[in-house]
Amino acid sequence: MLNSVKTLLHLCISSKGFLMNKLKKILTAIGPGFIIASIVLGPGSITVSSKIGATQAYSLLWVIVLAGLAMGTYVYMASRFGVTHEKTILQTISDTYGRWFAVLIGISSFVMATSFQFGNNLGVATAMHSLTGVSESIWPLFFTGAAVFLIFFAKGLYKILEKLMMVLVMTMIIAFLLNLIFTKPDLLQTAKGFIPSPPQGGMEELAALVATTFVLHVAIYQSYLSQEKGWKIADMKRGFRDTVASIIMLGGITIMIIMTSAAALYPKGIVVSTAADMAIQLEALFGSYAKIIFSIGLWAAAFSSLTVNAVVGGGLLSDGLGLGRSMENIAARLFTILSMLIGMAIAVFFKGNIVHALVLAQASTLFAVPAVAIGLFLVLNNRRIMGAYVNTWKQNIIAVFGLVLILLMVYFKYHQLVVKIGQL
Repeated sequence: MLNSVKTLLHLCISSKGFLMNKLKKILTAIGPGFIIASIVLGPGSITVSSKIGATQAYSLLWVIVLAGLAMGTYVYMASRFGVTHEKTILQTISDTYGRWFAVLIGISSFVMATSFQFGNNLGVATAMHSLTGVSESIWPLFFTGAAVFLIFFAKGLYKILEKLMMVLVMTMIIAFLLNLIFTKPDLLQTAKGFIPSPPQGGMEELAALVATTFVLHVAIYQSYLSQEKGWKIADMKRGFRDTVASIIMLGGITIMIIMTSAAALYPKGIVVSTAADMAIQLEALFGSYAKIIFSIGLWAAAFSSLTVNAVVGGGLLSDGLGLGRSMENIAARLFTILSMLIGMAIAVFFKGNIVHALVLAQASTLFAVPAVAIGLFLVLNNRRIMGAYVNTWKQNIIAVFGLVLILLMVYFKYHQLVVKIGQL
């Protein structure tokens, strides 16, 4: 009997050790995926998803699938470059197609990141005002200062960000998942929502939904994250798993928020215009604490994106200009700080409907996306650069679809802008 107990204990200890090692390996593998998720899952994503669920119900869920598939393809393309090259992708683009193209991609990435920074600062301000009642104009100053301190003085920036993002992103996932169960969405309408159909009303929200899912400055940065991890060709499968994990996370969270909003807000005819309106969707689980819980979640999404998004924009601009992309490099740090300060300044002086501004900020990033998409597509189809690891025809079908999708949204936004200018 005693021997049996000892054997059982030994098996339990061995199993625990095995499971802990497997868990550690999994978390190590999906590190960059969490970084990507933490950037994209910002306050703009939450706001756009909540507004779409409240106004369009479940009808645009199909957009998430298509945009997520395109995003996943471009993320994996960048990851595949990262594990097969020592030189960065923008350095390669500069050597192959000219410095002007690398500069264009760097500037485009910086513009996208700065637009997201505006949304992140608005998210921080809105959440903290809801929690404390202190003026919204104070919080961007405070949290941008904290982010600047982290970049300039924190050692091992990547590891710090990675661990922080894991906690914040997983907290968001659990909160929305539990709330979704209590909200009891219409599963039949949910299934119908994955069948493509035109949006009700205008295209503004659809464009914002595409922009908040198909975020290409983040996709191209996956190549840098893979290199930062020291991944090589042997890690290509790990890169694929990482891509799948990040896209499932991105798409899953967005779908959960849309479903929750469709179940909680759409039947009541609530048009989302404030953070309080969005918080109503959490009342099924959290009741009178919904506003507090939602504000904490909104803050987590905003601050988790605030620092790392600026690092992406600043690093890509610096590398595009040929000045290096490491955060140990003064140019990359200065551009990162500049992105933060611009986003902070706009948020501090902004007066107007914050929800509308967040949707508009997401949609406006589309103008800068095509250069990044074209750059990635050209590199990954250049056999001289990629050798045996060029895109397959299946990958190219999805990549071309993603590019066409972006160009259509850019055309819509351009047409909308021309009409508004003509009305002045």
